[in-house]
Parts: sequence; C-alpha cells; structure tokens
Amino acid sequence: MDSTELLKKVRKIEIRTRALSQQVFSGQYHSAFKGRGMAFSEVREYQYGDDIRNIDWNVTARFNHPYIKIFEEERELTVMLLIDVSGSTQFGTRHQFKSDLITEVSAVLSFSAINNNDKVGVIFFSNQVEKFIPPKKGRSHILRIIRELVDYKSQQVQTDLSEALRYLTNAIKKRCTAFVLSDFVNSDCEQALRIAANKHDVVALQIMDKGDMLLPDLGLVQIYDPETGKKSVTDTSNFRIQQEYAHWWHAQQKKNMEVFKKSGVDVAQLYTDKDYVKALSELFHRRGA
Repeated sequence: MDSTELLKKVRKIEIRTRALSQQVFSGQYHSAFKGRGMAFSEVREYQYGDDIRNIDWNVTARFNHPYIKIFEEERELTVMLLIDVSGSTQFGTRHQFKSDLITEVSAVLSFSAINNNDKVGVIFFSNQVEKFIPPKKGRSHILRIIRELVDYKSQQVQTDLSEALRYLTNAIKKRCTAFVLSDFVNSDCEQALRIAANKHDVVALQIMDKGDMLLPDLGLVQIYDPETGKKSVTDTSNFRIQQEYAHWWHAQQKKNMEVFKKSGVDVAQLYTDKDYVKALSELFHRRGA
C-alpha cells in the first residue's frame, strides 16, 4: 500500500471511529474502565474512626502525634491492546476480514481511551511478540497505532497468545486494562491468561466469522490453513465431515469460555458481518453496572 492510499485509509478510520468513541462510548467507557488503583495523596492528623492501618509511622514519630496517609482513586489508566496478527485473522466470508474488524475496534478503543485522558500501548503478536508500542497519550500517537494496524505485515503466521500475555505481564509493571483482540483459534493459554489477569484487568474481544463455525457444502474443495501452510482436499458435502468439524468448533468454543471464566476475564464476541457497537456497548454496560 503506497503512502497516499495508507493516509486515506487511516483518515477514513479516524473519522468513523473517533465519532463513535465520542458519541457512543464516551460515558460508557469511563464507567466501565475507571481507575481501579489507589494513589497516595497527602497526610493529615489522625481522627477518631480512621483506619489505623493507614497510619504513617514515620510522620507520626517525627511530630509525636498520629498522622494517617490519605489515598485517592487513580483516574488515569493505561490501556494495552494485544493484537493478533497471525494468519487466521486474514479470513472473512461475509463483510470484511477479521483483521479489518480488529483495526476498527482497536481505533475505537484508542480514541475512547484518549478522550478519557488514558495512555494507550500496543502489542502485536503471532506465535511471538512482533512489535511493542509503549503507552502514550495524544492524537498523533493514536494515528501512529492506526497506521501500524492498517499497514503491518506479520513476520509469522502461527499463533501463541501465551507469549503475548507473558510479555504484557513482564513489560507493564503498573496495573492496566488489556484488551486481547483475537479469534482465539487453538489458543492454549490458560496459565498465562490467569497470571496476566491477576495483575491486570484483561478483557477478551473474540473476533468471529460465520465461516469459522460451519463447513459449507461445496463438494470437493482444497482447504488451505494459513497458520500451518498445509493444503488438503476435503469433501465438504460429506455429512460425517461436517459433523466432525461442527463438533470440533463447539468444543473449542466451550473450552475458551471455560478458560475466560476461570481466569476472571470478561469477553465479548464481535462478528465480521455484524455491527460491533452493540456488543461493545453491552460489554461496557455489564462492567459499569
């Protein structure tokens, strides 16, 4: 993609997603992802009824009178976007590729974050961490993120979400809100997800396409797996093969939901042929309730 075409696409995404973040998600985002931590503010003299666990013993010893620490809720957040750039995201059978939906949703979340005065950072991952953009504020930073999303070429095609989650846990020291945007196909990441969710507020945004769920009846077709590079000829009209595929898909989805639940991770499913606004609004509403 040449620079002129890239800038046009970035501008188009900015106009649409910025309007959505301001008109639709501004209040919902703030209530759903407000600061969770407590930051030290000041000390004052101890008063009857104060929690003795907040006594500042150094100041108390200096003035020979009890003083306590005052804390206030931290309003500023760090938002991390964990972006799946593996081969399976280059797929879509209805309206757009999964990668296109990931780009637009990431832009909406980014503009919602900076409207709330939050920092935004990105981790691109396949079966390895491919790129890390440290958290920053500002429109120019968000536009850089969108440019990377639009124009990024993955180095690998396979997926290993565990690598990205471990990187998040090690690289971001302070608690953040982390959105994982992936189709979660063959994602064996339960341990890494549980560890990351203990430290950070992790939200799973599962990017779905109806073509993932059912094997279409097209007769003999050559099937290509973008993550392994393998090709095979399959009789898609064979009822047994259709049933086996459907069983595999539902078993995988059930496993994903169980892992999310065990790890305490909120999840929303976004479809390539549906408006994601409703799904995100429902997620924000659940969290802000």
